[in-house]
Amino acid sequence: MDEIFGIPAPLLFGQLLLGLINGAFYALLSLGLAVIFGMLNVINFTHGAQFMLGAFVAWMLLNWLGIGYWGALILAPLIVGAFGIILERLMIARLYKLDHLYGLLLTFGLGLIIEGLARNEFGSSGLPYRIPAELTGAWDLGFMFMPIYRGWVVIVAIVMCLATWLVIEKTKIGSYLRAATENPALVQAFGINVPRMMTLTYGAGVALAAFAGVLAAPIYSVNPQMGSNLIIIVFAVVVIGGMGSILGSVVTGFGLGVIEGLTKVFYPEASSTVIFVVMAIVLLARPAGLFGRA
Repeated sequence: MDEIFGIPAPLLFGQLLLGLINGAFYALLSLGLAVIFGMLNVINFTHGAQFMLGAFVAWMLLNWLGIGYWGALILAPLIVGAFGIILERLMIARLYKLDHLYGLLLTFGLGLIIEGLARNEFGSSGLPYRIPAELTGAWDLGFMFMPIYRGWVVIVAIVMCLATWLVIEKTKIGSYLRAATENPALVQAFGINVPRMMTLTYGAGVALAAFAGVLAAPIYSVNPQMGSNLIIIVFAVVVIGGMGSILGSVVTGFGLGVIEGLTKVFYPEASSTVIFVVMAIVLLARPAGLFGRA
């Protein structure tokens, strides 16, 4: 298996793997956005900054407290999720009854503030974060060598996406959340604290972004711009999959990552724009997105 369609097999499969890794982060980040928008009707532009905070909290846990990667996978989402809950209670909750534009402007401004504070504190150059010893090395697949850590990222992203979808779509808690978005007064009449539920939902969406940030820390350098570099693409993923669609975010995230990887092989010049070309085509053919409802 030396060549496929005239392309060296290692190059093709290497780009497919890179596309799957990027797709894993697209899926996790767009999943958090979809949860927040679908349940709270808030367009959360702070999401990229919260992704970046997850990576920085993992770095601080390691360098300041000696807590390694496995501890950071648990603690960083909890810490950043708690920070998100504070933001939601103090600021975002006040905008639920207003037009979406107010929430977008507020979260966009918060994202810029968080990124600016991180830049002032840590600078713009990237900070290294080492891969845990258990996940170093590579698997020999015969046609290519796959770094173990990158394979881990793809697998854990798929598991997290499926688990989130199952919680939202197949559990009693998920049914309460979906009902609260349609008729909060009725749900509250059954003794359920809807404001608390909405706060925890926002915190869970933020925790997903922070979890993705911890996964990204050993692959990308930990820097204040790492979230802003991804957030525009992730919003395109959400629009293509359908605003608020959990399944749409997961499928579209991985699918567009693979498409982007293949484009880098067959037509590299278009690799940075192919996602936005797909978004334009989808919006023209199906404005609600592939999995969205009108």
